[in-house]
Amino acid sequence: MKTSILAAVATFGLSGAAMACPDYNASPSASYQATGQQMYQERTFDVVAGGENYIWNCSNVRPGTDTGAGYFTTAPDFSFQISGMAPYQLVISMVSECDSALLINTSSANWYYDDDDNGNLDPRIVLTRPVDGRIDIWAGTYDGEYCNARLSMETFDR
Repeated sequence: MKTSILAAVATFGLSGAAMACPDYNASPSASYQATGQQMYQERTFDVVAGGENYIWNCSNVRPGTDTGAGYFTTAPDFSFQISGMAPYQLVISMVSECDSALLINTSSANWYYDDDDNGNLDPRIVLTRPVDGRIDIWAGTYDGEYCNARLSMETFDR
C-alpha cells in the first residue's frame, strides 16, 4: 500500500513539474497582429522579465540555438500573429535592467533561446527566414530575478 501511494505521488509530482515549464498552449499575457511591413519600423513593448521555471529542467523546451541558463514564466509574455514575412528577416531583442534572456517558439515549432547577443547582458535573436504564423515570446532572466525590460521587434530586408 505504501509503495502504491509513493508511486502515485511520484507520478503526479512529475507530471506537475512538466506543466511548470514554458508552454505555448498557455494563454499569453498579450497578443498582437503585425505584418512584416508594419514591423519595418521598430515596435517596442514593455515587460517584466523573469520567471519561476528553469529552462533546462523543461524537457519540452530544447532550443536549437544557445544553451545557457534562464528562468521563464509558464505562459508566453507575448504572442504575435505575423504575416507578409517572405521578404524580411525579423530581429527580436530586449533591453533590460538586469541580465535578461529571450525564449521564442515559432509557428514551425522551433525553439530559440538567447542570453547576451544584444550586448550589455541583453538578448537578441535574428530569424533570417521567419514564416507567417504565430510566434510566442518569453522575456526571462538568466538568474531568476525579475526586472523591467523592453522587447523590440523589427524587420529588415533580406
